[in-house]
Amino acid sequence: MDSYPKFAVIGGGSWATALVKILKANLPEVAWYLRSLEVIEHIKTHGHNPSYLTSVEFNPEKLLLTNDINEAIAYADYVVFAVPSAFVGKELKKMTTSLEGKVIISAIKGIVPESSLLVGEHFHLKYGVPYDKIAVISGPCHAEEVALERLSYLTIASANKQTASEIAQYLSNYYIKTKISDDIVGTEYAAMLKNIYAIAAGIAHGLGYGDNFQAVLMSNAIREMKRFVRKVYKMKRNINNSAYLGDLLVTGYSLFSRNRTFGNMIGKGYTVKSAIMEMSMIAEGYYASKSAYELNQKLKAKTPIIDAVYQILYEGKDARTTFKKLTEKLN
Repeated sequence: MDSYPKFAVIGGGSWATALVKILKANLPEVAWYLRSLEVIEHIKTHGHNPSYLTSVEFNPEKLLLTNDINEAIAYADYVVFAVPSAFVGKELKKMTTSLEGKVIISAIKGIVPESSLLVGEHFHLKYGVPYDKIAVISGPCHAEEVALERLSYLTIASANKQTASEIAQYLSNYYIKTKISDDIVGTEYAAMLKNIYAIAAGIAHGLGYGDNFQAVLMSNAIREMKRFVRKVYKMKRNINNSAYLGDLLVTGYSLFSRNRTFGNMIGKGYTVKSAIMEMSMIAEGYYASKSAYELNQKLKAKTPIIDAVYQILYEGKDARTTFKKLTEKLN
């Protein structure tokens, strides 16, 4: 039996590519599932993903590249899902391999549309994966900065402290620092919600609001996140920790943030459809805003920012008018 754990990464986007880069530095081999045979052949020939983080170089001999999700899952002890939440259900329909005994790691910052569940909840309720075999990876950590090997931080949350610690070990290196948490539900919801707030920050920028308002918006966003998460799962947590506040800030302010970019386009007058078509990557917050808004119809948390983003994206409300009303609700 091999002495090292086997990891498989499911997904071919920027975050999946970044995670493969991190893992391959600590392991002799990593399995990597990509849908496209063309992309696989490109990596084998040229040693990099042709579509995302093209500067990251790989040694194909250290990768088990496959377009068969079942081959990747069968290989692994730890399966890292890093596909957009909107497509995770489609990928899981291809799965026939048992997940029994495997640790499922969600690097997805969103809700599964088919079930309206967080990814961890989806695997637990739909596939019977025990919570102590589920973990969540959260930031603050942009894939683009991983590619540049800039100092970044990851939080690995799991109900099983030992599982979280083992995953953290293989995601740590000289430019990645890790910490563990037992707040798997709160961490996963925070990772989903911060994308909605990043869209709000982008809309504000596109409308011409300045740094002063952005600061007030982010200050209100972290408090709104706290209210929402407490309604979902009440436990002792410090909302100012990096997994919550830190991830919110980097997603709300960074030029690498696709959700902020998407919101900026909406603020500048793009229709939702045209903004989606022009984006080369998925803005998770678009789907998350609908899921969060609908869930909050039951939770009844005070969420004026989520409400405003939902109204603009899904009800066709005018962004400028909606944000004018939002400014009166913030403090």
